[in-house]
Amino acid sequence: MAFDAVIIGLGYVGLPLAQEATRSGLRILGYDVNEGVVGDLNAGRSHVDDLSDADIAQMVAGGFEATTQESRIAEAKVAVICVPTPLSEEGGPDLRAVEAAVGAVARNLQPGMLVVLESTTYPGTTDEVVRPLLEAGGMVAGEDFNLAFSPERIDPGNEKFGARNTPKVVGGQTPACTDAAAEFYGRFVDTVVRAKGTREAETAKLLENTYRHINIALVNEMVKFCHELGIDLWDVIEAASSKPFGFQAFYPGPGVGGHCIPIDPNYLSHNVRARLGYPFRFVELAQEINSGMPGYVVSRVQDLLNDQGKSLRGSTVLLLGVTYKPNIADQRESPAVPLARALVAKGAVVQYHDPHVSDWRAVPGAARVEDAAEGAAAADLTVLVQNHREYDVDALAGAATQLFDTRGKAHDGERVHRL
Repeated sequence: MAFDAVIIGLGYVGLPLAQEATRSGLRILGYDVNEGVVGDLNAGRSHVDDLSDADIAQMVAGGFEATTQESRIAEAKVAVICVPTPLSEEGGPDLRAVEAAVGAVARNLQPGMLVVLESTTYPGTTDEVVRPLLEAGGMVAGEDFNLAFSPERIDPGNEKFGARNTPKVVGGQTPACTDAAAEFYGRFVDTVVRAKGTREAETAKLLENTYRHINIALVNEMVKFCHELGIDLWDVIEAASSKPFGFQAFYPGPGVGGHCIPIDPNYLSHNVRARLGYPFRFVELAQEINSGMPGYVVSRVQDLLNDQGKSLRGSTVLLLGVTYKPNIADQRESPAVPLARALVAKGAVVQYHDPHVSDWRAVPGAARVEDAAEGAAAADLTVLVQNHREYDVDALAGAATQLFDTRGKAHDGERVHRL
């Protein structure tokens, strides 16, 4: 076998994984069905935030190669599946990409190969969906080939933790499968954590994100009544954070975005309802609260304009930062989208500025302003939706007619209003 591993799915998860493995001296093949992505990678061009063109060129120089040719999967000792699992219309994970990737591996499965699923999904997917597809050709997991689940923990834009220094959880179909997965990841990840099995590893990923989802919902609910009671929740959180044990700070905002927080907990909630017939109430309540935050921001915008004697209809509202997290271009599930659409529906003239987004296709009715300070001075109200490092929030507050800060970054002032 010519390659140590094939990474299937070369997006924000698969590509950093391939980079770290290549850096450690492993020969990595990347497989993707997108011909444009494969062509760009082989030419040394990146399509994800965390890797530059120079990073890709370095990978290629280190032996990395991308392909759309499915049969080449057979050239690798290990197959790692890193494809998307969006929500289906029924509320569970859409496994079509996973099933297609597993099918490609099954058609090229070799004796002794290790197959690892990294795509986030509900507990039981590896055993109930992946294993039968791989065993259809006659080989048996745990005997003829190894099978494991290892949840991805890539955090786009995180400058401190990457693929190497973020502990890697692995859970195998059998203890020997766990050993094989641990040995593979141990070649380029500092710490490998062994779970009892595939279901435990799958559920660990969902617990991580459900924990965040629920705690963000807690402060999002608190920010509403704190506003009504005249309490500065940002100051409350800062004070509570002084406790050196038993407290972790979470912050309110205009909603949650990305693939993990607004989506992953729903896999677990859907699975509990489908299998056991009762709700996972914490998750469903958190989803209700967090998904309602863009609407709450709109109501606050209306109130602020009303205080100026202006109607939302016909007023110009400038949104600063439309990505789902700061300092990156990733727009997946960004709360800026439902926020902007709701403002447009109520007759506002919506403008936006984002140093990472030149064409906001999700909201074609929003006009881009080239200069944030000039746009803020001209708009009736400016909303800080995402706090990119490029923004001097206090300077923007000074320039703006009114600034509604949903991230708690601006200092108090006559024209500053915090969520």
